[in-house]
Amino acid sequence: MSLESVAVTGGTGNIGPTVVRHLRDAGYTVTNLSRSGGSADADHDYRVSATDPGDLVAALAAVDADAIVHLGMISTPTHDPGHRVFESNVQSTYVVLEAAAALDVDHVVIASSMSANGGAFEPDPARIDYLPIDESHRATPSNPYGLGKYIAEETATGFARREDAPTTIASLRFPWMPSRDEARTAFVESDRTPAGLRASETFHTVRNTLFAYLGREDAARLVRRAIEAEFEGHEVFWAAASDTSTTVESATIAREVYPDAEVREQLTGHQSLVSTEKAQRLLGWEPEWSWRDDRV
Repeated sequence: MSLESVAVTGGTGNIGPTVVRHLRDAGYTVTNLSRSGGSADADHDYRVSATDPGDLVAALAAVDADAIVHLGMISTPTHDPGHRVFESNVQSTYVVLEAAAALDVDHVVIASSMSANGGAFEPDPARIDYLPIDESHRATPSNPYGLGKYIAEETATGFARREDAPTTIASLRFPWMPSRDEARTAFVESDRTPAGLRASETFHTVRNTLFAYLGREDAARLVRRAIEAEFEGHEVFWAAASDTSTTVESATIAREVYPDAEVREQLTGHQSLVSTEKAQRLLGWEPEWSWRDDRV
């Protein structure tokens, strides 16, 4: 089946507008489905809750979507009760997959997170067994956001067993995706040395997320590659830039910050501690932008 129409839940969120624009530039007709509506970039715009099956099925049927990109979830657990955060991740994912099955939508992309492995919102240091981390690494979340992301992935795995399931379901484990201005403030204009990082209020967060980040355009390209993919069933993919967010070489980070982790390959330069080999192999995707490109 040829892909022409793509529905994006949460097309007005942090990464949503970039994804919507990228898909339109690639020739797709794009519909935004979000609680607020008001997308300036989409071809069609609906006020829809991704946790409401009736809303979602009606909107998807109206635009005859060939693929769904599910970004419409609570993005952090810091402003909502834990049960709402968990519901946002898990129920909305099930509803999206059920709607896709009902309408014979064969391609679904789900925004997962590094938090599915534990990640930024864990109260304790995330358990890192080996580096670079990949999709085989154990998942040990305990917070409502991380648990929700992990269970959403498991939901997709289970749903893929159904005869009426979408042909291709991809869960993308995104890190923080700053704008270029945000990256300049966070990375270029701050102290990214070991002493500076440890003194920062964000050290626990960046430590738990392996000093990873991803440019928004690279994330949008990954989304497009995922909806165009030809594998069958559900697959999880790590996503990250090719380097870390620090000025410290990765071998030093591994030794000083993750002393108990097994280093499974030689780390060179500022190489990312997150392997994206699977995305390269199955989706033909590689990150292109680095925050170092914008250093003066």
